[in-house]
Amino acid sequence: MMVNCIYSPQVNWPVTNKEQKDCSNKGKDAANDCKNYIRILHKRNDDRMYVCGTKAFIPTCDYMVKGKQEDGKGKCPFDPSQRYTSEIVDGVLYSATSLNFRGSEPVMMRSSEESIRTEFSNTWLNEPHFIHMAHIREGESNPEGDDDKIYLFFSETAVEYDSYTKVDVSRIARVCKGDLGGLRTLQRKWTSFLKARLDCPIPNNNLLVQDVFHLCPGDWTTCVFYALFTPQLDSSQYSAVCAYKIEDIQTVFSKGKFKAPVPVETSFVKWLMYSGDVPDPRPGACIDNHAREMGFTKSLDLPDKTLQFIKDKPLMDQAVKASGEKPLLVKRGTAFTRIVVATAMALNRTSHQVMFIGTKSGSVLKAVNYDGEMVIMEEIQLFEPSEPVKILRLSNTKLYVGSEVGVVQLSISECGRYHTCLDCVLARDPYCGWDLNADQCSAINSTHRTRTSKSVSVSFFHDNTVKLWCQPYSNLAQVQWQLNGQPIKASNTFQILSDSLMIFNASADASGRYTCSSVERNYKTQHVAYDLKMWSASGTGALLHDVKEKENTLVAMVVVLSLILAMLVIWNLCKGHLPLPFCHRRVKDTANRCEQSLYENQPPEHKLASSTENLNSNNNHVNDQRFSSSQLSPTVGSSGQISLKYRDDESEI
Repeated sequence: MMVNCIYSPQVNWPVTNKEQKDCSNKGKDAANDCKNYIRILHKRNDDRMYVCGTKAFIPTCDYMVKGKQEDGKGKCPFDPSQRYTSEIVDGVLYSATSLNFRGSEPVMMRSSEESIRTEFSNTWLNEPHFIHMAHIREGESNPEGDDDKIYLFFSETAVEYDSYTKVDVSRIARVCKGDLGGLRTLQRKWTSFLKARLDCPIPNNNLLVQDVFHLCPGDWTTCVFYALFTPQLDSSQYSAVCAYKIEDIQTVFSKGKFKAPVPVETSFVKWLMYSGDVPDPRPGACIDNHAREMGFTKSLDLPDKTLQFIKDKPLMDQAVKASGEKPLLVKRGTAFTRIVVATAMALNRTSHQVMFIGTKSGSVLKAVNYDGEMVIMEEIQLFEPSEPVKILRLSNTKLYVGSEVGVVQLSISECGRYHTCLDCVLARDPYCGWDLNADQCSAINSTHRTRTSKSVSVSFFHDNTVKLWCQPYSNLAQVQWQLNGQPIKASNTFQILSDSLMIFNASADASGRYTCSSVERNYKTQHVAYDLKMWSASGTGALLHDVKEKENTLVAMVVVLSLILAMLVIWNLCKGHLPLPFCHRRVKDTANRCEQSLYENQPPEHKLASSTENLNSNNNHVNDQRFSSSQLSPTVGSSGQISLKYRDDESEI
């Protein structure tokens, strides 16, 4: 991950001298407690920033553009060291904090015109530490006509355990967005508040929820909560991450059993599973189609019996189990502090969850979930000296990490550190891929993701054997073939080789789209795709017609070329450029006999010796052909002597 420094102008919202003095007079530390600590910062739909601060133990909220301050009680904590959480839902603030100066009145509240809050009861909230709040739009396209939910994650002192010492447990609670409170019972209180224990099974370790991040890849049914757990005691050195599916949470709240306090002896109360009759409409349920059919269109219409039940028994008997009933990640060492999760789409179109985890020592871990196996890819130390990570935020391809001393911007991937294709692939970073054109490991962008493997069209005849080639990049990779998205298994028709697929006696059933992929250490890459189709009767006839036409054209061309070649040979023979061997011997023998007869029959006084001027070495016919009958012809001159005429044909080729 690449580190960048960010500098931006400051916005001052100071505490007045009077506010600081009043805070100090109430017994608070003027140097540390009596300042304005920003605790809530939300962007509203009108692009204004809604900000709340402790303001020297006088919680105050403001719109930063207008400068319109308002009371922040129930929205922002008094004490800057108290845990809190908040969420803006359709312009309305939902918060979980303390309502008074001492911090003894914890509430989950909606700050609307008709504010709604939790009951002041230890069966509802018992010394809680608020962690996270999330709005899930369960009312969208819900077949049961259910309402949106606001989920709250926190830890508190358990009331259901038989123990002489306090036992803290992790909780998840939820309320309905459309809750208006009760008419007589639970007036201006939540009528839908339910809570359950949050289970993250770590043997011999009692861990508490420390941070939560929710991720919804699709609609609300795909939402998953990733909860980070840390030890209660310093003696434990393990931290963990567990995932919780929204459907599992729904099942506990909508179908689970309730816990109820049962008096034992004089002053002791034991919490057991409630086995009596549950009122209808179900306590804690939102107004849905079932409630509307019964004539209850809003929470103000609910009967007192239902409301009294939820007032006394808001705790579920069953705990919300982690997905797979085991942690996604367990690590020994420095404690985890914050978590964010992103979805990365690899080149093979496989989706992976990437976790970025801040630690108490000021480092950030990057972990990826591969088929249920978490792999910690890197860990980077950000703050020296060590400062706990208190804020983690994701924005596009950047990660923002905050502590008490500053904020750091990171790139979510640094692909340039992998110099070879093998390193790039085995790093298993879903944000990185090997670029064949650039011959380097580069970040996967939308262009890479939309790039598909090459497709080849192949046609075949009935009962033919077809061979489709596929060469994986690595000899260790396992080749996988698919036909129309279904895996191909070896059979009498298909034979899977290391570099190809053989299709025997191919028929119409063999037509379709074939894809070849290689898998190595759960990393899957598609190499090639074939569109295979069989020639139909009409297509075969057309093909044979085309082949016949091409064959006739080829035969005609061969005949023409043969005639041209024959004419060239005859022309060269006529010119004497290509004398045949037997003809050459006959001409040579005839010339020798002719020459011998000529000189033997002449008297000595009539013999004519060759002059040196006729022995031209540049003459192409200076040898025996010089005296052939076709070139040398005796004539009788006027003096009665024989005259020899010589033909110079040196220029002939």
